[in-house]
Amino acid sequence: MGRGFIAALIAGAAYMVVVLGYWSGPGAVVLKGAGVALLALWAAMRARSTDGWMIAAVMALGATGDMLLELAGMVAGAAAFLSGHIVAVALYRRNGAGWVLTACAAVAVAAVARLVAHDAGVALYALGLGAMAGAATASRFPRRFVALGAWLFVVSDLLIFARMGLLADSIVPRLLVWPTYFGGQALVAWGVVTTLARKR
Repeated sequence: MGRGFIAALIAGAAYMVVVLGYWSGPGAVVLKGAGVALLALWAAMRARSTDGWMIAAVMALGATGDMLLELAGMVAGAAAFLSGHIVAVALYRRNGAGWVLTACAAVAVAAVARLVAHDAGVALYALGLGAMAGAATASRFPRRFVALGAWLFVVSDLLIFARMGLLADSIVPRLLVWPTYFGGQALVAWGVVTTLARKR
C-alpha cells in the first residue's frame, strides 16, 4: 500500500477527532488539509505521465479547498474544489469517459443540490461536482474505487448543502461529511494511481 498512503489515512482519520471535539485554530486547519495533501504527495511521487500529474493536481486542489473553507470561507473553498472537479473530468475524459453520463450526472446532482440548499450558487457548483462523478463512473478506472469514491464525495457535499437547509439542526452532517469526503478522496486516489501504475 505504501507508507505515504497509510500516512494520509492516519491524518484523515485523526481529523475526525477535531470534528467530534469541535476544535478550532491553526492546528485544526493544518490537520484538515494534511490528509488529502498527503494523498496528493503520494500521487505525485508515483506520477510517470500526464494522467499521474493530473490526479496529483486533483488531490492538491482538494487539500487547498479543505483549508480555504476554514481560512477564507465557502466561496473560496468551493472555487478550489470546482477547479479540482474540472481537472478530474479532463482526466476521466482522457480515460474513456463519455459526455452523456457526465452531463446527466451533472444535471441530476445540481437539481438535488438546489432542492436541499435552496441556493442557485450551490446548484452551479454542483454541476461541476456531478460532472466529476459521472465522468468517474464512465471512465476506464475501476468503479469499485474511483466511481464509489467520486459518489461518496457527492454525498459529502450534499450533506454540507443540506446543513444550509433541510438538515440545519441535525447532527448527521457533522458525523458523516468528513468520513464520506475523505474516504471518497482516498478511494479515488488509490484507484487512479494504482491503475496508472499497472499501465506502465
